[in-house]
Amino acid sequence: MKLLNTYEEKDEAEEAALRIEGDKRLASERDGTIVIYNLFGKPTWGNFFRLKLYNLEELNSLLSRRNAWLDDDSKRHAEIIGSLQLVSKNYQIKIPTHWL
Repeated sequence: MKLLNTYEEKDEAEEAALRIEGDKRLASERDGTIVIYNLFGKPTWGNFFRLKLYNLEELNSLLSRRNAWLDDDSKRHAEIIGSLQLVSKNYQIKIPTHWL
């Protein structure tokens, strides 16, 4: 399990934990007077999508209309893929080829 996301609100963290699949753990810690909630789980693209991270919803929308892309769509796709390459490296997961 790896740290997937951090939340400031307990309810938001608990809802996120319900959305992801596989082993998971929600841990709280104090940072001064603030409590933060760390969500640990399996780093998969599906879990990141369910957590609405890394612009995966926007990527899904872009890919669904790939044949009608404008220049701005191509640029945005390149930006999202660039950030996903960092995520891929950090979590050691491959980017699906049909996203490229």
